[in-house]
Amino acid sequence: MNPFKQFEHQGWQRAARPYDTGFGSVTSQAIPHLLDAVEAKAGLRLLDVACGPGYVSAAAAQRGADVVGLDFSSEMIAFARERYPGVRFEEGDAEHLTFPDRNFDAVVMNFGMLHLGAPEAAIAEAFRVLKTGGLYAFTVWDIPQRAVAFDIVLRAIQTHGDINTPLPPGPPFFRFSDAEEARRTLAQAGFSQVRTLQIPQTWVIESGDELYTIMRKASVRTAALLNNQVPESLELIRKEIASEAEKFRAGKGVELPMPAILTTATR
Repeated sequence: MNPFKQFEHQGWQRAARPYDTGFGSVTSQAIPHLLDAVEAKAGLRLLDVACGPGYVSAAAAQRGADVVGLDFSSEMIAFARERYPGVRFEEGDAEHLTFPDRNFDAVVMNFGMLHLGAPEAAIAEAFRVLKTGGLYAFTVWDIPQRAVAFDIVLRAIQTHGDINTPLPPGPPFFRFSDAEEARRTLAQAGFSQVRTLQIPQTWVIESGDELYTIMRKASVRTAALLNNQVPESLELIRKEIASEAEKFRAGKGVELPMPAILTTATR
């Protein structure tokens, strides 16, 4: 396992349950759009790659699809099986699928692409296991200027800490937020009819301090950026994140715009 993949794997082994309570309420907002994009319905054979706690798999199963949820984290798979005992979940690698060629009508991935060490390999594998005419769809975060929680955190680190703290090298986090890059990469893999769409989402959290806590406990790359800071800088970063997030307070909560980018394609 290469260093970046090992880094992500270790991170998700640790963050499986914190992810559910931290990010689950916002990442699940993209699920209806993702499933509509692949026309999920009764009888459709669907592979949910990087399934995490199993939200997408369970929603597809509710539509009557024949679903397999796949994740490389055994902790995520255990949690998904616990939450959704009637859905099939398997431990596996998005970049080296064990399924036969042309085995699925649809392949989806909800916010998993930005955690892969070799996204081209995962895209090629999705193409391989899709039937001719099969549909592929994945979501990523929009750029930080629009997905403001990331903007708040990254600017706080740049201002008070070290944004270049050493991490295992991996693909750019917001690579597929760029529609042209998504189209180019999927076309190179053989996909056609590549489209991108922004999905408006709002992440409602209790306080600005909660944003800091979630990013430290329920993410991987961002958590590492924070956890690698010296204590004095980290406290300044925490205060800056909380203060900036509180500017989005509305009523009893903090409402952060967190749009997603949905990319769809046909095999």
